[in-house]
Amino acid sequence: METLLLTLTLPVCFSFLLKQTFRKAWSVAVIALAAALFTGLSWPYAIEQSSTVINSRMADTGLMLDIAVIMNADVVLQAAFCLLAARMGNTGKLRPGTVAAYKALRWFPGIIIFPMLFYTLTYIIFSCPGVSFQLAAWSFAAAVLVFIPAGTLLLKRLLPDKELRLELLFLTNIIIAVAGVVVTVNGRTAVKAADGVDWGALAGFTVLLAAGMTAGIIAYNIKNRKRK
Repeated sequence: METLLLTLTLPVCFSFLLKQTFRKAWSVAVIALAAALFTGLSWPYAIEQSSTVINSRMADTGLMLDIAVIMNADVVLQAAFCLLAARMGNTGKLRPGTVAAYKALRWFPGIIIFPMLFYTLTYIIFSCPGVSFQLAAWSFAAAVLVFIPAGTLLLKRLLPDKELRLELLFLTNIIIAVAGVVVTVNGRTAVKAADGVDWGALAGFTVLLAAGMTAGIIAYNIKNRKRK
């Protein structure tokens, strides 16, 4: 499980830093300060955790499914930002609602990064026996405060093309979604497989699929005729 969490932590941190490259320097500083304060002030709750407690929570099917829903919501919001940013860069005049949604999503730092910071803080505290809990927590908070702006600046230098960063952000969130399913489900299935094929449901799905494709083709042809 620790290996799976580490596998999930890396793309989450990369996605978070990549998202900051689309923000102004002062807003990156605000997010870095908020993340550092969250990390430093979380130590009283982090010391109450242990490997036994974490493993028991990981074994809670209901809790893990709830986490999966939150994680997927975060991924959807980040993917929506990528799509809106690409649309704003390739089209001219946009609706005020679209611009407002883009600005709101650009400010949205992401939800998953905070549980990852808490998990990392817990790991650091229990990996440094004999060190003051507050010292370990605030040292890590200071590292977070420096690492976020520095990592953002480094990614901007390495990836100066905005469109490339958007593509990477989108693909990274797809990876997070897949890895999140593996971690949260952990070998369990929420629904048992049926013994046979429900031919009625399959026929209904086929009819809906064919109707949707037909409607899409008709709408596409009508739109092209209007352009001509």
